[in-house]
Amino acid sequence: MLPPLPQLLAELVRLPSVNPMGRTDLPPDILYEHRVTAYLEAHLHGLGVPVERQPVAPGRDNLVAAYDPPGTPPFTTVFEAHQDTVPVDGMTVEPFGAVVEGGRMYGRGACDVKAGGAVMLAAFARLVRERPAGSARVILAYSVDEEHSFLGVQEMVRRGLRADSAVVAEPTVLDIVTAHKGVVRWRAETAGRACHSSRPEDGVNAVYRMARVIAALERYAGELRGRPEDPVLGPRTLSVGRIAGGASPNTVPDWCRIDVDRRLLPGEDAAAARAELETVLGADPAIDFPVTVSDAHAPCPPLSGERSGELVARLGAAIDAVAGRHRVRAVPYGTDASTLAEAGIPAVVFGPGDIAQAHTKDEWIDLAQLEPAAEILFRFAAGK
Repeated sequence: MLPPLPQLLAELVRLPSVNPMGRTDLPPDILYEHRVTAYLEAHLHGLGVPVERQPVAPGRDNLVAAYDPPGTPPFTTVFEAHQDTVPVDGMTVEPFGAVVEGGRMYGRGACDVKAGGAVMLAAFARLVRERPAGSARVILAYSVDEEHSFLGVQEMVRRGLRADSAVVAEPTVLDIVTAHKGVVRWRAETAGRACHSSRPEDGVNAVYRMARVIAALERYAGELRGRPEDPVLGPRTLSVGRIAGGASPNTVPDWCRIDVDRRLLPGEDAAAARAELETVLGADPAIDFPVTVSDAHAPCPPLSGERSGELVARLGAAIDAVAGRHRVRAVPYGTDASTLAEAGIPAVVFGPGDIAQAHTKDEWIDLAQLEPAAEILFRFAAGK
């Protein structure tokens, strides 16, 4: 028997599942999703449904369960949520405390996206318990590594995940999201020659070189934003998010590395975007040295709502029955939904919480959204 939704969410928030996102300076006892996976797996085994672990990386397994309804299902749908969270640096609330105050629960992942994962489990468990006639077949899927490399959902697709539709959990304040930008990330590196900092003329400063690269990227980012926008999603964007280099203050650095984030619009191709970036850097007269650009990970493609009309109508009717009305909109961030859509599964994004509270120093969620979200998902799958 599942605990009440607020308690279920609290128990998930108290289980650290931090994605290191390429960092090596984080405490190992808060990293990766294995604690959350074990917790969810125990509840799913308790429901008596088929459950599969899909190893993705050490300590990082997808979890996939299935509800088979009585009779022939009218359709098969996926409820998908990711298990990982971003790191907890600088948080002003206890990251894993799940403190409740003023109708809000605080903690890392409370909003993004353990609340979404909790309501999906609650709706799934109710389907298993009540087995309503005419209900859909539901695949409940919990992925790993959504916050960084999208490896979990890619593994699900590689293993042949198939369905007629998918609802992907993200904080949308119970709206339906049908479109979002894609994400591709690159690593750019410059090399130099190290020497003692008292004689910098004997070396080549890789950080100074990278400064010229960053200046070129800032100009390029402005040029991208000036191009014609998508009428729904807005402009293309580029941002330098992290920089590292050198060995010590008294050594001229012989290396420097940056991480670059590019948001793609529908119709844009990740490989073409990288080729354009390399062309821009190669054409800049101030960059008279080699710059190595490499893919940081496989891209998250853009999501288009072209094939999700029937799904939107069905989910919208469930929202209307619970909340009175529904909105359909687009967002700038990326999700697992686009990978599922690219694999031929029409997908939308839906869940409790507001993206404005995700990844913040005091991340929280309005607990009043939990029960309506679970009811909406149940009605959607039950055909009510």
